[in-house]
Amino acid sequence: MEVGVHMGYQNLSGESDMEFFRRETQLMVEAEAMGFDFAACVEHHFTDYAACPDPAVALSYVAARTSKIKLMPAAFILPWNDPLRIVEKMSMLDSLSEGRAVLGMGRGAARREFRSFGRELADSREIYDEAAIIIMEGLKTGIVQADTKWFQIPETIIRPRPENWDNDRMVMVAMSGGSVNVAAEYGLKTLRFSQGDWAKALPEIDGYREDFRKAHGRKAPPFIISDFMLTFEDPKKVVEYTDKYFGAQFQQVAEHYEFMSPHFKELPSYSTYAYMGDAAKAAGGTHNAYKDYIGGNLIGTPEELYEKHLQRKEMVGDYEIIANFSYGGMPYEDIYEQMKLFADKIMPKLKAETFDDEEVPAE
Repeated sequence: MEVGVHMGYQNLSGESDMEFFRRETQLMVEAEAMGFDFAACVEHHFTDYAACPDPAVALSYVAARTSKIKLMPAAFILPWNDPLRIVEKMSMLDSLSEGRAVLGMGRGAARREFRSFGRELADSREIYDEAAIIIMEGLKTGIVQADTKWFQIPETIIRPRPENWDNDRMVMVAMSGGSVNVAAEYGLKTLRFSQGDWAKALPEIDGYREDFRKAHGRKAPPFIISDFMLTFEDPKKVVEYTDKYFGAQFQQVAEHYEFMSPHFKELPSYSTYAYMGDAAKAAGGTHNAYKDYIGGNLIGTPEELYEKHLQRKEMVGDYEIIANFSYGGMPYEDIYEQMKLFADKIMPKLKAETFDDEEVPAE
């Protein structure tokens, strides 16, 4: 089992964006010394929720200061980007890191970000599906070309030339039934963010595994869960920090994605976000709805956290973890303490776990 860190770049502490960005990025460098397998950062724009507009730039900094840790934009949001430029960026990152880059692709869900880039949420599924194929083929072949509804790109040779790319180095964020279907069809590992009761996600997870097996004649790879994680030795501190920082973090999530707005109900491909809005209303608003949200993430003392992981694994099957310890304006010292505690007491148990390598009989 591989375990990574996921930096959210959520500056709620009131400090300078420049200082915060440098410090947050440095945590990915520290992650290698702690033994994490990969470092990931997500693309977001314009607000305190998560301000990392170019994951490739941040990860290039990490590449120069590390030697082993894998580097994953998690994810580039394809409807906001030129697929040709993403292929170039990933080829550059892979060259600078000597083959440690892993591509993460996502669809996005915040109207404010789409509008600033001149796109509409309603078009995201179609744009994503076209762009993903262009990017995947570009990394595998070193040539980008397209003549689709959304992209017209003449045959273009990529320099530096990408090397040794295949689907095993590509991950797709999949938070809806439509997305898991596309991931299975394209033969991609999936990434899911913890956003509530995992039992509700089981139909999509099981559907992905079944569709992947049918399409490719082999078992689907373990999917990745990105958790907002919290762990301390003191159980009282766990409770205190959960209420203080998870509450602030969930408020940012709800506001950024406009969970309380009815617009997601008009977009079937965003069913997960419509569910989050319904959960918020049922709980009396976003201020209290985070209790349902935190139930899906890993929180507790090291012993409690690992036990929750085992319970979740029993439910959802094999998966890998990207842990996000930095959110809600939490002080840096507490973030570092959690990362170190997790690395020392929990991660060795996780890495010792093996996956079910069941082979699929040949047709």
